[in-house]
Parts: sequence; structure tokens; C-alpha cells
Amino acid sequence: MLAVLVGIAARVTMTRSNSAKGVPMNQFDVVVSAGSLRSNDTHAIQFPHRWTSEGVIVDAAFSGAHLLHLAAAGCVLNDVYREAATLGIQVDGVRVSAAGGFDAETWTSTGITYSVELSSSATAQELARLLDLVDDVAEIPRAIRAGATVHRLRGQRQDQVLPPS
Repeated sequence: MLAVLVGIAARVTMTRSNSAKGVPMNQFDVVVSAGSLRSNDTHAIQFPHRWTSEGVIVDAAFSGAHLLHLAAAGCVLNDVYREAATLGIQVDGVRVSAAGGFDAETWTSTGITYSVELSSSATAQELARLLDLVDDVAEIPRAIRAGATVHRLRGQRQDQVLPPS
């Protein structure tokens, strides 16, 4: 079995960093893993997964920044399994690490990068082709790259303020 670590600087850049102005940045790291590369961390959370019988392990803190990065990493992990099945590549394990920062002054993203670790008997060339395909088709990274708009609903479906319970 061949284990390949492939680092891909995802082409996800939402804004430029203001770090040149001396504004400190925060780093928000997440890891998702499945199959033979599943984490054994007792603090990680397990979720059911359509591509693996043992589920997916998520190792991330709970903040909006972590969840944004988790969405990208989780999508990449899912798409590795989906596209591998389409290409006829056996994947025994996947671990995706994603990270990025937010400018502490403006709270805009400084971008997201991710890397993928694969356990597979496929050749390094086949796995590189798989990861290139996933980088092109993964829906969440594509939405982030495109700059999706987000709006709070108003009117009939507006926010509700409930009395304390």
C-alpha cells in the first residue's frame, strides 16, 4: 500500500492580508479524516459518512472561522472518495488539513489553504490526477473562491427574539 502526502495550496483567496500593517492574524486549523487515516484523538468528533463505514473524524474547535475551514476540508474529503470511485481508484484513507487566518482589524479572511494525505495502492501519478480533479470540482472551495454572498433574512422570515426560559 502506498501512502502519499500531497500538499495543495488551495486557490482560495478571499481578501488580502493586512499583516504588512502590523495587524496580528489569528490562525484557525481543522483536520478531517476517514478510513485508515482516521484520528484516534479522544477530543475529536465522529460523524456518519456515506463513503466510509467507520465515519469521519473531525478535529476542530467551534468558531465561525473553524466551521468555514471545516466546510472546505470536509468537502474535499468527500470529493476525494466520490471522484476516486468514479476513476476506479481504491482509497483506504484520507486526511485533509485546512487552515487560514482572519485579519484581527477587519475580520476578513486572509485565505484558506489545505493539504491532503491519502492512503491508497494507486500510483502517485493517479493520486495526483485525483487530487487535481478534486481541487477543480469540490463545491465548497469553489463557492468560497467565487465569493458567495450571505444575507440575513428579513420580513416574514425575520429574526425572532424569544423571552428567557
